[in-house]
Amino acid sequence: MNYKRLSFLVLLLIAILTACSAYFATRLRFDYNFDNFFPKGDPELAYYFSFRDTFGNDNDYLLIGLDNEKTIFEQDFLTRVDSLTAFLQRQPNVEAVLSPTTVKSPVIEQFGFFEIPYLHVDEPDRYAQDSLNIYNSRELVGTLFSEDATAVSLFMQTTDDLGKGASDTLMASLYDQLEHLGLTESHIAGKALAQSVFVEKMKIELAIFMSASILLVILFLWITFRTGWGVIVPLVVVLLSVLWALGVMGLFNKSLDVMTMLLPTILFVVGMSDVIHILSRYLTEIGHGMEKVPALKITIKEVGLATFLTSLTTAIGFLTLLTTAIVPIRDFGLYTAIAIFLAFALAFTLLPAMLLLLKKPKPVPESRFSFSWPMLLRRMFRYVLIHPKAILSTSAVIIVLSIVGISQIKVDTTLLEDLGDDDPILQDFQYFEEKFSGVRPFELHLIAAEGHSIYDLEVLQEIEELEQFLYNTYGLNFVTSPATVVKTINRAQNGGLRDFYTLPENKREMQSIKRRLQAFQGRSELRGVVTEDAQEGRLSGKMSDIGSAGATVLNDSLRSFMDQNINENYLRTRLTGSSILLDKNNEYVTTNMMQGLLIAFGVIAVIVGLIFRSLRMVLISLVPNIIPLLMIGGLIGFLGINLNVSISIIFTIAFGIAVDDTIHFLSKLKLELMAGKSLPYALKRTFISAGKAIIITSCILAAGFLTLVLSTFDATFYVGLFVSLTLVFAVVADLYLLPVLILLFYKVPQK
Repeated sequence: MNYKRLSFLVLLLIAILTACSAYFATRLRFDYNFDNFFPKGDPELAYYFSFRDTFGNDNDYLLIGLDNEKTIFEQDFLTRVDSLTAFLQRQPNVEAVLSPTTVKSPVIEQFGFFEIPYLHVDEPDRYAQDSLNIYNSRELVGTLFSEDATAVSLFMQTTDDLGKGASDTLMASLYDQLEHLGLTESHIAGKALAQSVFVEKMKIELAIFMSASILLVILFLWITFRTGWGVIVPLVVVLLSVLWALGVMGLFNKSLDVMTMLLPTILFVVGMSDVIHILSRYLTEIGHGMEKVPALKITIKEVGLATFLTSLTTAIGFLTLLTTAIVPIRDFGLYTAIAIFLAFALAFTLLPAMLLLLKKPKPVPESRFSFSWPMLLRRMFRYVLIHPKAILSTSAVIIVLSIVGISQIKVDTTLLEDLGDDDPILQDFQYFEEKFSGVRPFELHLIAAEGHSIYDLEVLQEIEELEQFLYNTYGLNFVTSPATVVKTINRAQNGGLRDFYTLPENKREMQSIKRRLQAFQGRSELRGVVTEDAQEGRLSGKMSDIGSAGATVLNDSLRSFMDQNINENYLRTRLTGSSILLDKNNEYVTTNMMQGLLIAFGVIAVIVGLIFRSLRMVLISLVPNIIPLLMIGGLIGFLGINLNVSISIIFTIAFGIAVDDTIHFLSKLKLELMAGKSLPYALKRTFISAGKAIIITSCILAAGFLTLVLSTFDATFYVGLFVSLTLVFAVVADLYLLPVLILLFYKVPQK
């Protein structure tokens, strides 16, 4: 067979596919769609979308906080705030602006309607009275005005589902105007800002991760092979696998998001594992004096099956993420698994083709002072033989400590859990938590019982009772509802006096208010609270981001209160909103993680069972891979890190990658046993021949994942940190604990 001609044909085909991949990769776009993180398939999601279609999105807004050191009641400061308000009202994609300088108290007289501003910006002499009126109005304090009177907040409603381009334009205009007006002490929070900033962060971090990974891999390749081709050839193979993976994503119009941006880095370090195992074995055969073709045949025969199985187990680890209900995590698992098989295909097509066309490498002689792998591995194996009891007892202590740590893990999540404590976006959100009502939205769907409308006095009284519970017990800092609208109209009909900010006392007074409401039916602020037929309403509010665990407790108490105190003959209610959906992700965390791990355990058990046809070996092989997971769980518990969706995926990813070393070790052991070696001698041969590749690939994988700790996203940081630690723990378990378990518990079948 003409192997060179075959190699050229393989390279030509790969070049064509690479060109196609490059074309589709150019279609990739970065995306941060908040809605994608809602649990798909959950009945609450369909209900929320229906609710949102009726009343609008609770996320399409921007909060702008403005500080003034001494007091907000300074004319220069308020004039600039008013100028900013006017500027924002003129901007495209801005539906409405609620500002301290434009908010007014309506007054309804017998012959007309007018509004009195709470703030008379151009009349400083009235500031003292304005301050008194403002801070006697509960609906203004904590929303537009801070309690300490040193900051104001503007609420800007944007158009529904504002895209990345429109968000960028709006944010750029806002920043320019803030600088022009000298409002430097500003804080901004909201979807438009998060979408704009997150996408830019993803672009920067993708470049950082890939650059750091490439530099690390080059360093390890040079240390391992100490030749230029030993660095360039693996790099070409793995970089092409990354390009192919991005091409597949582009082909299916999949955007890069906060999860899939990890794919190139992960694939780069995982794909390098296959290449190093192939090259290490190939160079070993070349060092024994073989020619290229026979050396490649032996390499593919001895490494091929093990490498396929390790690619399969790694892919299974990622495919188990399909059990989650969150689309970005599911897509991440699916496309990473596809990419791993693409990397495997290139490792066994492109790499052999390049090796056949390149000159036969000359084995690099070890210098007198060079590092001796055989000597190190013999010493390690000797320790295993001499100290099996110490290894087993240490493992037992580690398991007990890990279980203690795992018992301390708490399942919890916050709205911006992915951002580090020093991130400016998170600091701005915390600013609104401290100065104003908070940023966690609250939504309650109000439905009038049959034969009633939302504006019936009995229904409104039920809503007001709910409001009191939400203010006094639940922890809402701001509430708007049909009852607040009616109370505002009642106050307006009574000269705007604060004492009349109450529900009407009887049905006759309510009829008068209903007639007034008919005149305001078309106003957007009313459409967002009550439907036109007055059969449905919306109670919304803001509160501190207490986390999903705390919110679940509060929601249970709220449901209990409504069951006991709200008369369903007048009013029916249902909790909904984006916060509820994100909290529901917590319900899936433990279930999805356990499902994923059980699937991964099952696949590994089947693979090892097929290799050894031994249930005992299946159990032996799982132990050194479960212990690293227990150790990571223990660390998470002892460090006080909350278990959330982002953290839970670490276990299945880490297991799928860490088990590769076990597969390589057991595959080599099987070959040695089939050659007629005794179990101790076969173990020694396996330890020395496979140990080097296992250590090198684990170091590359751990170092590659460790680059992810440079991320400002907590999810990415923890994936990098804990997967790296898992790999380190796993290689130690495979080289120390696994041989001990095999020697003590595995019996070689008699022929």
